[in-house]
Amino acid sequence: MRVRPVSPEALVSEVVERIDALQGRWARVGIDGAPAAGTGDLADRLVDPLRERGREAVRVSMSDYLRAASVRLEYGHRDPDSYYLSWFDTQGLSREVLGPLAESGTGRVLPALWDPEADRSPRLHRVELPERGVAIVDGPLLQGAGLDFDLVVHLWLPDAALHRKTPDEQHWALPAFKRYEEEVNPLALADLVVRTDHQDRPAIIESLT
Repeated sequence: MRVRPVSPEALVSEVVERIDALQGRWARVGIDGAPAAGTGDLADRLVDPLRERGREAVRVSMSDYLRAASVRLEYGHRDPDSYYLSWFDTQGLSREVLGPLAESGTGRVLPALWDPEADRSPRLHRVELPERGVAIVDGPLLQGAGLDFDLVVHLWLPDAALHRKTPDEQHWALPAFKRYEEEVNPLALADLVVRTDHQDRPAIIESLT
């Protein structure tokens, strides 16, 4: 594996450059990885630099695209197979965010589909992105599900770091991330892979061999 260490600021700049180079009416960007990898933090930090380039951005999190509790928790609150297969409403994400930003889409996206605390729709208004706008979606297990992203950044944690950085009460989900790595191979699929076991010293993975 060949890596290139960068500062957090340089990482943001490089991702923004890649997004800005995308052609098309809109751009759909996935920041993929386990919660402990810091996907939400990186996604948030992309918004202002993109806006400074004249590219309006909307943030979407897969934590707001969960399925209803009756489906998500059918086998209990801590079942890793359910987490892997049933927790996230990828069809809803395609319908409400990625599809509207296809070339023939409307540009109108729904930032959140489900409030897991209330277990109902939050009833948000749609956001209309101008052309060259960007939807930045962060969350786990984004690859291998047929989602139409224009760019995917995968934040990778080696197994030891993933265990160390994941809170004890969330360790039950670790087998899902192991399964994801084995079945989907997200490092090979992503457009950009970043090692984030030290978030103040990320490293871009330039080669897996």
